[in-house]
Amino acid sequence: MKKCIGVFATLFLFLQTSCVSMVERTGRVLDGSAFAERVQAIYAAGDDLEIRKMRSREGEYSLLILPSRFPSVQIRTSAPAADGGILLVSLDYLGGNEHGWNEFRLDLFGSGSFIQFDETGGGTFSLAQGFEPVQISFGRIRRYDTRITGHDALTYLRNRHERVLALTEWMHERGGAYYGDFERHWGPILFPELARNRDRPQGWLQEGDVRVRAENVSWNTGYTERVFPELLWNVRNSGTLLRDWEEALEWIHLKYEWDGLVELLTRETALVRVR
Repeated sequence: MKKCIGVFATLFLFLQTSCVSMVERTGRVLDGSAFAERVQAIYAAGDDLEIRKMRSREGEYSLLILPSRFPSVQIRTSAPAADGGILLVSLDYLGGNEHGWNEFRLDLFGSGSFIQFDETGGGTFSLAQGFEPVQISFGRIRRYDTRITGHDALTYLRNRHERVLALTEWMHERGGAYYGDFERHWGPILFPELARNRDRPQGWLQEGDVRVRAENVSWNTGYTERVFPELLWNVRNSGTLLRDWEEALEWIHLKYEWDGLVELLTRETALVRVR
């Protein structure tokens, strides 16, 4: 398990999901958003899901949906109407790496239901089938001591989002099942040049293969063209895919497991109020 690296003076760098909540809290304190709204109630569905009823300083209510399997994600909806109806608003993502983090808001379109049972303190929750991501509408990037915001961050994050979608689509077409660790399974397939000999795909290096150097790695272009769709050839050979993998692994994993997240959120779930 990778360990979190603290840099308390400004923010800190972290690896994998164990550091997400700490980075999130620290970032919110620094930009003031930690004080912009308060938790009014918390509902849970076992260990799978937590839903928080939030109240802003202006008195507006909303729901935050926190799937435990994806600790880098918060999904926001409108406050429940009188009949329990809710509208999806956004998916907020904050994912870190050893050099910084990616943060963005992905607008969502869809609806659902959140019904409270006063006599038991519980309720039910589900989103309607067919909810859809729209586009990234806000984002910030931290890379070492550089903070990227505004239009530059939006452009970068939207481009990365397109690459992540293309990569995960190819993963599923290739045969998406994996066992154990996502990174350890896919890393040697994506980057045999960086893997141990015993982990490399059989036949990854063949006679006549040509190498190109980028990001301090000599990439096997023959392997690239045999294994990857043409859309990803330059992405891999330029080292861009490696940067995406190093800087946005949780993001890639989220999109890879997107159907599982949809299934979790669209089934009717019984809730228990825990606060």
